[in-house]
Amino acid sequence: MAKKPAAVRRKLVAFDAQTWQALDLLARDSMKAFQELADEAFRDLLRKYDRPTDLKAALRQSARSLAAPSGASSRRSRGRRR
Repeated sequence: MAKKPAAVRRKLVAFDAQTWQALDLLARDSMKAFQELADEAFRDLLRKYDRPTDLKAALRQSARSLAAPSGASSRRSRGRRR
């Protein structure tokens, strides 16, 4: 049986003329649809801010935060060595 398509959320976004032309040219040059460029850009943005992009990543991140001891840093201090 085929999977049901995921729920799609739509949002209207406005671009100035120069930005739209640059994005349209990029889409044509890379042979991608505008939606593919938008998906890639938002995935990169979420990754930049260390936010999960899907359920599996969210569960992994949650498990890591529960496994780490509270109040203790997982990194060593960067003090001087003697």
